[in-house]
Parts: sequence; structure tokens; C-alpha cells
Amino acid sequence: MNELEIIKELTFGTVNIYSENELISAIKSGKKLKVKLGADPTAPDLHLGHTVVLSKLKQFCDLGHEVLFLIGDFTAQIGDPTGRDKTRQPLTLDAIQHNLQSYFNQVGRIIDPTKITVVYNSHWLGKLTNADIVSLLAKVTLARITERDDFQKRISKNEPIGMHELLYPIFQAYDSVELRADVELGGTDQTFNVLMGRFLQEQFGQKGQIAITMPLLIGLDGVHKMSKSLGNYVGLNESASQAFGKLMSISDDLMWHYFAVLLNKNDQHIAQMQEEVKSGAVHPMNLKKDMAQAIVTRFWSADEAATARNQFEALFQNKDYSQATEIELPVGFANSVWIVDLLKSLGAIQTSSDAKRLIESGSVHVDEMIVANFKDTVVWRSGTIVKVGKHRIYKIK
Repeated sequence: MNELEIIKELTFGTVNIYSENELISAIKSGKKLKVKLGADPTAPDLHLGHTVVLSKLKQFCDLGHEVLFLIGDFTAQIGDPTGRDKTRQPLTLDAIQHNLQSYFNQVGRIIDPTKITVVYNSHWLGKLTNADIVSLLAKVTLARITERDDFQKRISKNEPIGMHELLYPIFQAYDSVELRADVELGGTDQTFNVLMGRFLQEQFGQKGQIAITMPLLIGLDGVHKMSKSLGNYVGLNESASQAFGKLMSISDDLMWHYFAVLLNKNDQHIAQMQEEVKSGAVHPMNLKKDMAQAIVTRFWSADEAATARNQFEALFQNKDYSQATEIELPVGFANSVWIVDLLKSLGAIQTSSDAKRLIESGSVHVDEMIVANFKDTVVWRSGTIVKVGKHRIYKIK
């Protein structure tokens, strides 16, 4: 690619670049850039929302730049206050280590792990003395830290803010100082943190990093950003068929957002598809199946995506329950059981709150009978069909 093509690729799909002119100049200089992406291992699983910024990181990697994948094993013990209306519970070192391996396995599905440099911020943050920390804090004012929306909202509601939370954006910024990063990537919710890195680098006499923010993927509910805690996610560790079914559950309106953010379709292409749907030339169901297949192909494989589509069409269009996901329950599992325990054993939910939300919305059926009460006990047998939501069907062995 020539310079213009490279610039177009790197800027496409971004929300803000601080600043675009600096990025253009850096690309034209031919300099090998140090591109940083930080991740705190606060949970063992990644979801499609994480792939948005990882995909942009891959573009820099493929262009030969030095990609620094920073594991926030030190900052994870504090907990990022971004988007939180209360203090996070700090993670233990054991929990952090447990989550790390899962992170590497999933990131490796998007970026060749041999082409990235993995760094841990405990290697420098853990060595700071009290004098170092005081010197670091002297470079940032309290007014600057409490500018961020999360803290402003909590202050206005008289919600407590832990002193350790005020340190989080400063420590994340210091990572950029230590690494001498040229570019840092993040979602739009990380804007304050990545700009703090740019600011702090300048305080240390370095050139401020270029900050690039990417859009947040809206979750399956069509309202909130994709999040495991909200249950509106598609996990990278889920099977291709589960992912396909979940993607088919989104609204027709949300489909355009997924085409743009996950499949990089430009406005012109999306407008053309919308016109084809409006004119009746294309059915939105078929277009959504194409979308789901393309996403599963990208983050799983082409073979798994084709199989998932065939299975979906057999189940939901032809009512062929022989194609349902077969689950063998544990030996000794009671035939009469609380519906929540059954759903957990099937892998249909993570938490009881997930089950409550689904049941109260009328989205759980056992052998075609709706489960109306969160406290219900149900009876199952070999061959029982359990439907969860619009597009997840399980057959008990």
C-alpha cells in the first residue's frame, strides 16, 4: 500500500485521533511506531466488543509497527473506574494469573502472538518507591483527575471515590512514559486515560503519544455497550453456533451498527443495503444471516460459520430439532430441578440474574412450555428441548 492507502486504513472506523495530522506525519516519516494497547485481566473471557480495538491494533501490526500489548497486572489490583458508579472490588493476584492465559489464547485468534511484544506494568509500577509516587502525583492536579465524567457523576451523587481510584489513570498514563509509546489505542470510554498518557509524557519531556479511540460496540440489547455483566455479549470462547444464534437475535436496526463496527462496511455500502431492504429486493433476515456468517468467519472460521448457518436454518426455519445443541447433564443430576440450575448446567446462562431477566421476558421454554416463574421447578428427560431467547435451543441427551 502507498501512504494514502495506509492512512485511509488506519483512520477508517476511528472515532477520534489526537491528532490526525500527527498520525499522518508519523506515517509519512516512515518511522516504526510503538503502538500500545493496555488490557487489565479483570475477567477470563473476551467478547466481540474487545475485537474492535484489537482489529485496529492488528492493522498496525500488519504494517510492521511495534505492537506493545500491555497487561495491566498491577493496575488490575486497583480496578479501572471507567464507567463505574461505585468502587470496583480489587482482584487478587491468583485471579489475575488465572485470567491471563485465557486472554492470550483469545487475543491470538485476532493477532499473531509471535508479532506482538507483551509487557506487564507490574515490572515498573511495582518498583516505584513512595518518593517516586509523590513525584509522579506532583505532575497532575486533582482538578485534572476529577474532570473525568465517572468521578464527576459520583461526586454529584455523593458517592464515595477511593483514593486508589484516583491513581488509576495516572498509573495507566505512566505506562506510556515507561514504554515511550508513540500511539495508544482505546475505546471511547478510555479517552480520558489515553489523553492523560499524552499529557504525562509531555511532563516527562517526551513527545506526547498519538491517541486513537475506537467506537464501543453496542450489545445485543441494542441499548448498552457490550458487557458480560449485562449479559448482552457474544463471547469469543463460545461456540460458533452459539455466536451465530446470538447475532441473529439483534434487531434489524442494530444490524447496521454491526456491519459498520465489526465488518468495516462504509456508509455508502450500508446505505445501499438499506435501500435494497426498503425496496424489498433483499429480506432483512437473509442480510442478517450474511452478517452473522461474516462475523463468525472473521473471528472463528469459515467452516464453523457455514456449519452454524446451516444449523440455524435447520432449527429456526425448518424446525429440525435434531440440529439443536446436544448437552449431556452431569451424572446424578436430578430430573426435577430448579430452572436456574438447569439453565446453568446447559451453559445457557452465567448468573442467576441472567436467568431472571430471560424468564421475566418470557424467553425460556421447556418442551414448548413457557417458564413463567423464576422460582419454577421443571422436569426433564432425555430428548427434552430447552429454548433460551430467540435463537438458542438445547437438546438434553
